[in-house]
Amino acid sequence: MTFDTDRVLGRTGVRVTPLTLGTMNFGRWQDEAESIRIIGAALDAGITSIDTADVYAQGVSEEIVGKAITGRRDEVFLATKFHGQIGTDRRSAGNSRRWITHAVEDSLRRLGTDAVDLYQAHRPDPHTSLLETLQTLNDLIRQGKIRYYGTSVFPAHLQVEAHWLAEKYGLIAPHTEQLPYSLLVRGAEREVFPVVRQYGVGVLSYGPLAAGWLSGKYRVGADQPESARAELIPGRFDVTSRRNQRKLAAADALATLAEDNGLTLVELSVAFALNHPAISSVIIGPRTQEHLETYLKASTVQLSDDVLDRIDEIVEPGTQFHDRDTGRDTPSLQPAALRRNQ
Repeated sequence: MTFDTDRVLGRTGVRVTPLTLGTMNFGRWQDEAESIRIIGAALDAGITSIDTADVYAQGVSEEIVGKAITGRRDEVFLATKFHGQIGTDRRSAGNSRRWITHAVEDSLRRLGTDAVDLYQAHRPDPHTSLLETLQTLNDLIRQGKIRYYGTSVFPAHLQVEAHWLAEKYGLIAPHTEQLPYSLLVRGAEREVFPVVRQYGVGVLSYGPLAAGWLSGKYRVGADQPESARAELIPGRFDVTSRRNQRKLAAADALATLAEDNGLTLVELSVAFALNHPAISSVIIGPRTQEHLETYLKASTVQLSDDVLDRIDEIVEPGTQFHDRDTGRDTPSLQPAALRRNQ
């Protein structure tokens, strides 16, 4: 398969394929042998970027990726992340200099490489100075251990602060932002996308199927679909929940729109995410090679203006059905006592 190679990752000049292989499933919901087969198939199909994280299966995902790209490292734009807790020690987490310098060595060892192409702060850390995080990542670039760095699920105000700090202290500013974006998760359109485009930040979006809501299984009147992620966020996938009724109705209407245009809902969903000019590449998370083939086919779909207009009628631009769909809890709203006078 031949991809459009004109996608550039923000201001880096690095060319990436429209699809990036995400590896969160590997080592957790997918065994090593099958994971390696999927990675090999993705590379053979022309995908050039792989995204993982140290916290995925507590390092196992990185180990699997390292094995899979042995002998093919130069073909891959390799991205990983730090922040999540590794093991039982609460100090083995966060965005501090102490943890980042430790975590990067572990990731390099597991991945079997001398340098990571893109190193990302998996989430903001309210307990660590953002300046300390940026200075540490700048040091890692100078040391040759990482080539670029980015953020993941950072709100617009932190994006602005990061670039302000970089300018003030003579640092390299973040190159990328990773965030959820789909037909049902459009909150980034309000503030984050305008900010990252202003600063030349490349966007790696994930969740084009909205954690399964856009798989085609969520239809009005259908039985409750099973989800391996249901236990992670209780109530998020409950179709009988009152707070999910608008989301279910939208998913159903989008499925009908896809059918009316001779598409599957997966094809409509992936094509929609790829259509936004702020997005450099869409992260996919296939659990099987059949899933991979479906994503590859979807990446070739072009949507007409009429279809895009109809999508906006079903789900208005900027819509965020639930705060948790942003990929993180909003600290200022958790717990409820924080927004009340005490």
